[in-house]
Amino acid sequence: MFDFRQLRYFVAVAEELSFTRAAQRLHISQPPLSQQIQALEHDLGTRLFDRDKRNVALTGPGRILLEQARQILAQADQARAYVSDAAAGFSGSLRLAYTISVTFHRALPQTLLRFRQHVPKVRMQLQEMYSEPQFTALRADQIDVGFVRDEPRHESDARTLRIDVIDYEPLVLAVPCGHPLSGKDSVQFGVLANEVFVSQPRELAATLYDRLVQLAGKAGFHPLIGQQAQQINGLLALVAAGIGLALVPASMRAVQLGGVSYVSLEDPDAYLLLAVASRKDNPSPVLAKFLQIVKGVEDADL
Repeated sequence: MFDFRQLRYFVAVAEELSFTRAAQRLHISQPPLSQQIQALEHDLGTRLFDRDKRNVALTGPGRILLEQARQILAQADQARAYVSDAAAGFSGSLRLAYTISVTFHRALPQTLLRFRQHVPKVRMQLQEMYSEPQFTALRADQIDVGFVRDEPRHESDARTLRIDVIDYEPLVLAVPCGHPLSGKDSVQFGVLANEVFVSQPRELAATLYDRLVQLAGKAGFHPLIGQQAQQINGLLALVAAGIGLALVPASMRAVQLGGVSYVSLEDPDAYLLLAVASRKDNPSPVLAKFLQIVKGVEDADL
């Protein structure tokens, strides 16, 4: 059965209509070229060229083979390019999850923008997901990577997952514009002992809920939670309605909702982790490329 080398040799002779010029083009000597063409003709059981000492011409079967050989070689080159791209992380797919609060942090849009610019052939599947469900989805190979707001709480997750910290994002207080704290540059958590808070349910957003309880406990009180909202951006609507104060990441300042102002907190523990989680044993070149770009965004912008 003929091989790709014989087809390439055949195409060179067919296009040059000269064994001498074809040999020069292929950077080989003429005798091996002639031997390979003869072997190809023997394998196919037909002459591909009419040739004498001066002229070389394609036969009818030769013209048919030339058309087919060009297509076969083009497909082979394309397949080789696809494989090379996949091995280098330039093609394939990536399943990415992220928490709602991360959509306001510049790390997510900047990473997605640069990733699409560097590897436009990669198909991306995006979905919103809280941090704890992301850890479960990573272990089950349902997603490849996720932007999370917490480190794994379970030992099995900690052993299985890789956590690349991007930022320790400051937390701020969202207050109604008519509130006495509105307009202040910063406050200590202790002055909030008698305030009513709004928060996400702990079963959905344990990280932020626990940080609120931790900061309040450190200041000597337990926070009074008057109302809950499932999504973090829904907390701002409750704040604007005067229902309570909310602890939110500083990147939420980008949400300029009427009736809401933001106040910094004077506490070194008032921060929320931002990290990228992936499985340690995931060999995907696309994932490796994504993590490389995340690191580049972190070094350049954060």
